[in-house]
Amino acid sequence: MTDSIAFIDLQAQRKRLGASLDKAIADAVAGGQWILGPQVVELEEKLARFSGVKHAIACANGTDALLLILRAWNIGPGDAVFVPAFTFAATAEVVALAGAMPVFVDVLPDTYNIDAASLEAAIAMVHRDGGPKPRAVIAVDLFGQPADYRELMPVVESENLLLLCDSAQAYGATLSGRSTVSFGHAAATSFFPAKPLGCYGDGGACFTNDDELAATLRSLRMHGQGAQTYEHERIGLNSRLDTIQAAILIEKLAIFADEIEARQTIAKRFNRALGQTPGIRVPEVIAGARPVWAQYTLRVQERARLLAGMKDLGIPGRVYYPAPLPQQPAYRNYPSAPIPTTRALCAEVLSLPMHPYLSESDQQRIIEAVLQNAD
Repeated sequence: MTDSIAFIDLQAQRKRLGASLDKAIADAVAGGQWILGPQVVELEEKLARFSGVKHAIACANGTDALLLILRAWNIGPGDAVFVPAFTFAATAEVVALAGAMPVFVDVLPDTYNIDAASLEAAIAMVHRDGGPKPRAVIAVDLFGQPADYRELMPVVESENLLLLCDSAQAYGATLSGRSTVSFGHAAATSFFPAKPLGCYGDGGACFTNDDELAATLRSLRMHGQGAQTYEHERIGLNSRLDTIQAAILIEKLAIFADEIEARQTIAKRFNRALGQTPGIRVPEVIAGARPVWAQYTLRVQERARLLAGMKDLGIPGRVYYPAPLPQQPAYRNYPSAPIPTTRALCAEVLSLPMHPYLSESDQQRIIEAVLQNAD
């Protein structure tokens, strides 16, 4: 029986960090401040510095990070927020949780990120139908590839909308030399274990250059707390990052740049090897972008056959995402622009194993398995 390759190998990273990670966890436990302890403050400072933004506000998870920002902007009933139709459910979920209306927008066929032309059409549709007031756009940096903010910003600015960058899958990616979380009016990321920068549980962060927004976010994550412990200025959430998770993330951040470089090398090799294969379309990178490759995702005409053939050779593949969000039971009643590209992607996308510790021999096995079963 052929040994299977890990789709994401977190244990290899764990072994690399070794004693330094053990000590960081032990120190966090011994310190006794297990929620929002000093390691959380240190992590926030290092994340902000790494990202080139003024404020990083750690929270309990990436979904909360998005919701906290919407709440801080007072987005709610009567508001429309435009979101990609091809993404994880959390992007639209937070809009509904805030009481606003998610409006679905199509994505681009090459990067799988939000399409500025479809966004314009969706905004026009809402205006024409006399629906809720357009308030914000959530652009997702899907699979670690930056959305093209150069194309999106003119649309956002012309409509006087707020732009929230959902960089849950792309922390560490850059566009024109800038971190993805430095674009827009605010940004959010996730530290779910499988993310490029992940902890050993749940975690997330908000990013902004707006001092007032940062202060509001810090209040909202602590039940709307004011200047005093039992003073509550607003309705908030309980969304605090555990100190142990912050300690883990500090250690991982120290090697993060090296891991990003390894991901780049692997993705380039996959592109070179698979780029001319009939029936397969490799991911394209927009000019000026440096993805973080949370996933390496192909478009495949014969996906079921390729998946089965790869499995027989010990190569796992995953499908993110098999159905457009507007077709999901929870979201069928929300408005959507036409989404032909999203529909096509849901039928064709296939993600290959991707992580910084993928050996050259395993990379070759993956390439050969795809080539062998793509004929």
